[in-house]
Formats: sequence, structure tokens, C-alpha cells
Amino acid sequence: MTAKLSKISLPLKLTFLIFSMVLNCMGIVILQLSEAKITYEKLGFLESFKDIPIALISLFAVNVISRTGTKKALISALVIVGICSCFLPFIEDFWFYKVWFAIIGTCFAVGKICVFGIIRNNISDEKSLAKMMNSVEASFMVGIFIVNTGFGWLISSRYSEYWKFGFLSIAVLCGVTIFLFSKLNISEPKKTERKSLIAELSVFAKPATIMFLAVVFFIVFVEQGFNSWLPSFYKNHLNVNSFFALQATSFLALFSYAGRTATANIIQRFSLSKYYILCISLIIAVLLIILGIQYFDSVNSGIILFLFPVIGLFLSPLYPVINSKMIAQIDKEKINLFTSLIVIFSSLGSSVSSIIMAVLFGKQLLNYYPLYILLAVSVLFTVSLIYFRLAGKKL
Repeated sequence: MTAKLSKISLPLKLTFLIFSMVLNCMGIVILQLSEAKITYEKLGFLESFKDIPIALISLFAVNVISRTGTKKALISALVIVGICSCFLPFIEDFWFYKVWFAIIGTCFAVGKICVFGIIRNNISDEKSLAKMMNSVEASFMVGIFIVNTGFGWLISSRYSEYWKFGFLSIAVLCGVTIFLFSKLNISEPKKTERKSLIAELSVFAKPATIMFLAVVFFIVFVEQGFNSWLPSFYKNHLNVNSFFALQATSFLALFSYAGRTATANIIQRFSLSKYYILCISLIIAVLLIILGIQYFDSVNSGIILFLFPVIGLFLSPLYPVINSKMIAQIDKEKINLFTSLIVIFSSLGSSVSSIIMAVLFGKQLLNYYPLYILLAVSVLFTVSLIYFRLAGKKL
């Protein structure tokens, strides 16, 4: 089993790396298109073109994946992402970005359901599952770091007008990942007689499950406030150039990678619930320090540049830790359907957060950015405590 998991681990990590790069290039797109005089209101709704298809397609994708198998469905999604990445550099119109992100969002919905399904079908132990999920999700942070660093270098160079050609490297990476998957034998879940969608979803209509989905919503809600909008906050409020804005955000991804990697290595030694609550408490502590600096020192103090990335160290473990608990309890035959619910609420959290951030930026309310994040984290903390109580036992 260990040898098999080690072979599966690499392509799964590459899959999350690819989707991280195409999803989190949103910050770069916002930065570049805002300079082309496209309003923040329009750019805020651009995020919805990525997130709404993720939400809409997820439940329907379950049936497709069940018929084709996780391996074929995942390879198909990667093929489409690779083709789209090849087209993007050659089309200038803003409408194409909407179509592009809608296609990418749809492929991500399929890809995430497949990845979670593969992990669940190979691991049953709760903490081992948490370790694997943190390890795979850590590659998502690597993708954010690579996309911000690589595009940041390209944008700041004399070849800045060709920044979109960086997407061709993503297409190459898709090809490598598809090749690796084609050589693997992946265990597929047993096919069972399909019930109506409403009947299948009714199984999850429990208070603890509903609160879990609320937790997922608010985790992504907070994450999105950082991943897509922090570069614009750095540039417009802290007055740094585009390159440094993207590199500072890369450090957020680097700390996030460190957080998930460390969690994967130490999670089996701790109570997951206590570890989770400790991480949220540390996020709140750092945000309070940032607000204190803004209030007592300066609203655009350079120290803030270095404090925001530290939050990634404590924010990044929340999503895989909370997911691993629930996924370990779900029957293997139902894991794809349940993952689709996770994907839906994650995408809704991302979309709602981005729309609110667009309003903040459009109304020039950047001074309240750290306070907004703090309020969101406080809501997440409260919802998480309610979930733990309803779950009835330690995570």
C-alpha cells in the first residue's frame, strides 16, 4: 500500500500544482487588467466566472466521474486545461477571460472530486488521511508561489508585454502529469445502483454536516481575501511596485506551504481539534498586531508587508485538517458526491469573498482591509466551535 501511495502521490501533487497555478493567476490578471483601465467591479465579478461553474457543475460531475472512472475523468480535465492554457496568450478580449476561467473552474471541479476520491479510496485511517491531504494540498501553495514569482519576474522584465505566454509552461506541465497518470493503475470505487440526487443528498442533511460545510465556506472566504487581492492591496495601499507586490504574495504561499508540510509531518502527534483551534487563534493574534501597527504607527507601515505572509503558516492547515476528518467518515461509495458539496461551498466562499473585496477596493476602503480579514476569521472561529460541539467528539 505504501509503495502504491508513493507512486500516486506525485501525479496528485502535480494535479493540484497545475490547478493552483491556473486558479490563482487571478491576482495577476486583476493586477494587469486594472492597469488596462478595467474597473475593480468588473474584475471582482470575473472571479464569479470561475467559481459559479465550479458550484453548478460539481453535482452533475459526480455522475460523469462514476461512469468514466476517476482516472479518465481527471486526465480529461487536465487535457482541457492544457489546451486552454495554449489559447490564452493569443486572445486579447476581456470576454475570453470570462470563458477561460469558466472552463478552468469546471475542470477544477472534476479534478478535485477525482483527487479526493483517489485519496479516500486508498486511505481509511483519519490521521493518515490528514497527513496525505496536507501533503497534496501543500503543492497547491507551491503553485501560488511559482505563478506569482514566475509571472512577477516576467511582468517586471523587458518582456512584460508577453506575460501571458507564461501559460504555455502550464500546458507542458499538464502533458507531464497526464503521462504519469496514464502509467498508473488506480483503485476505483465499486459501482452501486444510483438513487435520485435528492435522495443521495438527504443522507448528508445533518446539523454537524451542515456546519462543516459552513466552516469550509468561511475558510475559503478568508483564503480568497488573501490569494487574489493581496497584490493589489500591496500595490495600491502600501505603494510598492507590481513585481514586489507579487513577490510579497509569493511569500504568503511559501509560508502556507511550510504550514501544510509541517502539519503533514506532525499531525499524528496532536489532537486535530486543538491543533485547528490553535492555528485560528494565532491568525487572530497576527491580525491584531497588524491592526495595532496601523493604529499606533502608520496605516502603510512597511512591517505589514512582512506580517501578512506569516498568516499563511497558520491559515493553510485549516482546510485539509477539517476536510480529512469528514472524508474519513464518509463511505467510499459516497465520497465523490460529498466532495462535490465541499467543492460547491468552497467556490461559493471564494466568489462571495471576491465580490466583497471588489467593493472594498472600488470604494477606496483599503484602510479596513486587515479589519475585514479579522472579522471574517472571527466568524470562522465561531462557526468552527459550533461545528465541534455538534460533531459530539474530538476532531
